[in-house]
Amino acid sequence: MAINTLRTFTTGSGTEASFYSLPALADQGFNKISRLPVSIRIVLESLMRNCDGKKVTEEDVHNLAHWNAQSPGKYEVPFTVGRVVLQDFTGVPLVVDLAAMRNAAAEAGADASVVEPLVPVDLVIDHSVQVDFAGSQAALNRNLEIEFIRNKERYQFLKWGQQAFSTFSVVPPGIGIVHQVNLEYLAKGVLEKDAVYFPDSLVGTDSHTTMINGLGVVGWGVGGIEAEAGMLGQPVTFLVPEVVGVYLHGSLAEGVTATDLTLQITQMLRSHGVVGKFVEFYGPGAKSLSLPDRATVANMAPEYGATMGFFPIDDETIAYLRGTGRSNEDCTTVENYYKAQGLFGIPEKGDVDFTVTLELDMATVVPAVSGPKRPQDRIDVTELGLRFNELFEAPVAEGGFGRDRNTRDQRVTLNMAASAGFSPTGAALLRESGSQLATEEKATQTELGHGSILIAAITSCTNTSNPSVMLAAGLVAKKANALGLSIAPYVKTSLGPGSRVVTDYLNATSLQSELDQLGFQTVGYGCTTCIGNSGPLAPEIETAISEGELVCASVLSGNRNFEARVHGSIRANFLMSPPLVVAYAIAGRVDLDLANDPVAVDKRGNAVFLKDIWPTPEELKTVIDSALIPEVFNALYDDLDNANPNWVNITSATGPTFTWDDHSTYIQNPPFFDGFSRTPATTAEDIIDARPLGIFADSVTTDHISPAGAIVTTSPAGQYLLANGVEKAKFNSFGSRRGNDRVMTRGTFANVRIKNLMCAGTEGGYTQYFGPSKVPAPDKEIAPIADGKPAFIFDAAQAYKADGTKLIVIGGEDYGMGSSRDWAAKGTRLLGVSAVITKSFERIHRSNLIGMGVLPLNFKDKADYDKVEGLANATFSITGLAGPLTPMQDATLTVTPANSPPFHIPLVVRIDTPAEVDYYLSGGILPYVLNQILDASL
Repeated sequence: MAINTLRTFTTGSGTEASFYSLPALADQGFNKISRLPVSIRIVLESLMRNCDGKKVTEEDVHNLAHWNAQSPGKYEVPFTVGRVVLQDFTGVPLVVDLAAMRNAAAEAGADASVVEPLVPVDLVIDHSVQVDFAGSQAALNRNLEIEFIRNKERYQFLKWGQQAFSTFSVVPPGIGIVHQVNLEYLAKGVLEKDAVYFPDSLVGTDSHTTMINGLGVVGWGVGGIEAEAGMLGQPVTFLVPEVVGVYLHGSLAEGVTATDLTLQITQMLRSHGVVGKFVEFYGPGAKSLSLPDRATVANMAPEYGATMGFFPIDDETIAYLRGTGRSNEDCTTVENYYKAQGLFGIPEKGDVDFTVTLELDMATVVPAVSGPKRPQDRIDVTELGLRFNELFEAPVAEGGFGRDRNTRDQRVTLNMAASAGFSPTGAALLRESGSQLATEEKATQTELGHGSILIAAITSCTNTSNPSVMLAAGLVAKKANALGLSIAPYVKTSLGPGSRVVTDYLNATSLQSELDQLGFQTVGYGCTTCIGNSGPLAPEIETAISEGELVCASVLSGNRNFEARVHGSIRANFLMSPPLVVAYAIAGRVDLDLANDPVAVDKRGNAVFLKDIWPTPEELKTVIDSALIPEVFNALYDDLDNANPNWVNITSATGPTFTWDDHSTYIQNPPFFDGFSRTPATTAEDIIDARPLGIFADSVTTDHISPAGAIVTTSPAGQYLLANGVEKAKFNSFGSRRGNDRVMTRGTFANVRIKNLMCAGTEGGYTQYFGPSKVPAPDKEIAPIADGKPAFIFDAAQAYKADGTKLIVIGGEDYGMGSSRDWAAKGTRLLGVSAVITKSFERIHRSNLIGMGVLPLNFKDKADYDKVEGLANATFSITGLAGPLTPMQDATLTVTPANSPPFHIPLVVRIDTPAEVDYYLSGGILPYVLNQILDASL
């Protein structure tokens, strides 16, 4: 570029090294750079460094250097990230896509190895462990053994990928949750390539990639298809964002945790509206937070809707890097680099220009939980009992459970004969593998009612990375044990630490034994209950729930509590801090004021209150220093390839291309390159006479669209597995089978709690079919469907495909909120959906739809949604698309109801950038990127 900004700084080794200097850019006429938010400046550095006149131009640099806080503009930012992080649920299908792309490249006459990630890619296997066993010291080893039995085929495939791609590495199972591993080990703070130093930055195929923002690293979650483009040399493009500054001041009161602060911020920002925006925290309150506390707040950015929840780098950041085992040389390099860039330190009020400034006095934060269906629905602990009773009677459409108040006190007596935490399906797999299982039967009579807690889980990246709340949970357990308190047998308790480091400091303080004694034994190192890997409930409990139609609860230290995510039979799910999880588990129910009502009765018959078991600041201070010991981190992260013997024993194929097995039920060659063309379309086409496959209300999540949890035997996916010789005990989860499009397409819109308005009063993956043919097509997989009758969504989609009928989906507000789940878009595409029309989209899902060649549109007037939500039997045409396509252009929806005249509704095409136009016209990101690769290699 014409602007010369290459300068030098002194590294931690004392040598001079090159970097692209923001102060140098400011000296050349861009004099407001020091007023830009820190997150914007880090992105600007990437533009300077990667400016090649093609993917990044001088105009791109000028645009962002002149970022206007009050009116940022409408231009796109081509951001080139330094690395990519994956977890296995989303990472396996990504590697499947890369393997398929290599096949497609070879078929086009190129060397398959031209398909290769151009930036480092780390995949952490953390989402595949399930809580089949809990409540015993043997749970950890049993669950790990079952994990390898269930997932051997997937792990063999990942090992193939590790040898096939030179820039791809795998962190084995049993090490930790991807985001905590990223914080503790993968993140560098500063990266180097070709003798040039630059800020660590990334995208990840998990929404909570934003946790790394607490370390001052710019990064966020994307779908796998968008991550693939970034891996293969494409910039991650996004519209220039507004930046919301959150001024934190004051101090948390005694007994208030970082989780409580995070839930308060989540509610505040979701209410304000920060979707698609950067959020940057500043002020004395932000500066006073520990690094783990900052990471806890940043982790929940997807829950408050922001692209990022960013904390700049300061002394606390450097102290954390040193405390987690990074070398003094590397830590000094990070500090010197950010000081040379003018980026070191958390700004004070007035230092930086923000689009909007919000303020929170941390002294006003009180203990809270969030739920029962959304993370942003915060409830003071003192109000939970009252709120649960209100929701019990409230209509489902208002977020309630729609129950008769006269049934509120209904109780169901059950005799629990099975061992606590004993999984029949897990046990069957272990016995089949030759393991000997000794089980202790516990004959216990107990009662369940509405509000009974069935799962209490200390789990998920949000909190298990934070020593203050993990040690607080251990101290609550210690005090409870001293008072002789116990947990009811119907509560399935579990502890899923974010990394092995957590176990080390819990052991060092003797608090792990206290948690063990109470029932919170370690069940695995990974994302368990929060992702839906909570494992089965006892059969007696399932029967009681069904017979009593009970609204039971889970309590978890997670970040997601969407319907049916934690467990399909549990309707009320509450997020909270780890010490509160322990306290509520002891109470055994959520319908109480835990701050003022007794938690339990001690061994002497005295009432025990929360204050009696809650740790004091002094007690917490005496144990917290055991948490950050560099030698522990270095020892536990040394030689990861050999850290898990089960992983070492996995064998895999070798070579540059993968040999597909047509009989595999885990890994299949996806059809995304079927009909691949070297000459993509240059114009769009109208969509004529489409039928709705689904019409949905507000807040449909990616969990609703593509569930991650259990596969029901009677569903199309379950029937497919049974037909292919997979018995129920080996079904595994949808998340684990994302490498097989045949399972995942059948599982799209198959969440047991999804409500398609086309089938009023029905839950689950059903729709109505209105087709010209009333007999099945020759394809044997298409079941007979009667015109106008409910049918599985997959079956109806297959019938429409046979009829040659185009399909659309209609949704309400925040359609696609939640996890960055690319299969929510992939499955939509493979069902044959051409367009999705909503009131509004969550950021990642809109992008993913385009990435799969599905057109996203919004109602120009949200009120027009009301005109179509009840029109199951109608046809829909989208016109105004034919010809050249431009970002955010207008279109028209023509609706023709049965036996009524047509009417028109204005739409906005939610293709936001020129790059997205190219992706859509190419049929998605994957064929677009493949053509780019082939153009460069043939």
